[in-house]
Amino acid sequence: MTNSLTAQRARARDLGVAPGVFAPGTNNAITDVAGVRVGHVTVTEGANVRTGITAILPHEGNAYLDRVPAAIWVGNGFGKLIGSTQANELGELETPILLTCTLCVWKAADALTEWMLEKPGMERVRSINPVVGETNDGGLNDIRARPVTAAQVRQALDGAASGVVAEGSVGAGHGTVAFGWKGGIGTSSRVLPRSLGGYTVGVLVQTNFGGVLQVAGAPVGQELGQYAFKDALSRDGGDGSIMMVVATDAPLSDRNLKRVASRAMMGLGRTGSSASNGSGDYVIAFSTAKDVRRAFNAPRLQTTELGNEDASGVFEAVVEATEEAIYNSLFQATSVTGNGHTVEAIPLDKVREILKRYGRAPK
Repeated sequence: MTNSLTAQRARARDLGVAPGVFAPGTNNAITDVAGVRVGHVTVTEGANVRTGITAILPHEGNAYLDRVPAAIWVGNGFGKLIGSTQANELGELETPILLTCTLCVWKAADALTEWMLEKPGMERVRSINPVVGETNDGGLNDIRARPVTAAQVRQALDGAASGVVAEGSVGAGHGTVAFGWKGGIGTSSRVLPRSLGGYTVGVLVQTNFGGVLQVAGAPVGQELGQYAFKDALSRDGGDGSIMMVVATDAPLSDRNLKRVASRAMMGLGRTGSSASNGSGDYVIAFSTAKDVRRAFNAPRLQTTELGNEDASGVFEAVVEATEEAIYNSLFQATSVTGNGHTVEAIPLDKVREILKRYGRAPK
């Protein structure tokens, strides 16, 4: 299945860019982790609104009644991540994850709460912790209009599906910008060999940040003449934000999931980000493994989790998948005009030439 918005674009592997040593899953997406579903609603209104919603559902059941262990890592905290303190305090998710634009996070959280409270078995619930992240798409989007609606949030949640995930200028990535080019949604996955447990790790990103872009070590940003601190007198240090969501079926506790989340920052760094002062760099990691699930009302938890010594393979997989997901968000994005501005998609023909020149792609 090819999304119409990305039909003329490419994924990193189409350009010969395949970070790391582990193989991807079937779809090379976060949905390769069984049960994880993704839904997008892309919001386009008139000449000024270019935003959206992306929903990540951890499993097919009720996320409140059947909770997954989770952890949040903050690389640089210039942003709004609703629900982060309770998620880290209790070490679990009790709702799906939503991504949207900065000034829409509260509206999205309210709509998510209503959607959850209407579910069967939720009649007596009096507290809920929605988790909603954001990046600021105010360049291409009339962000002050706060255009996301409750109906659109519900549509993203109800439409979430497994399989191929649309990437680029879709959902919460519709109005974002990365490294000066059009950013967006990207995803990737890794499957560990049986000797390391055979676990799957998937990453989804919403890219809206800056820096000095490098692809597989090739200085693409410098070669294309677009990068942070290009002008010695400029204060442009690559501000922006990125949301990174990590899913795995490895049976990990919230303690080790925090360690997993921190490794996503290494994948981000490989692409050329320095996590600048004005960047909100957040990672949400969760495990779908049945061995570590938590019933909401369980007086005792009996779990079987992966030991510390066996977590290193998952760490490597997260680094690799995060790096590739970021490339996919750029390479799949299409040019977008909105709010009086146009942001061009990164020119893939020139990227191919640079990769070949630096020996990073097939000749």
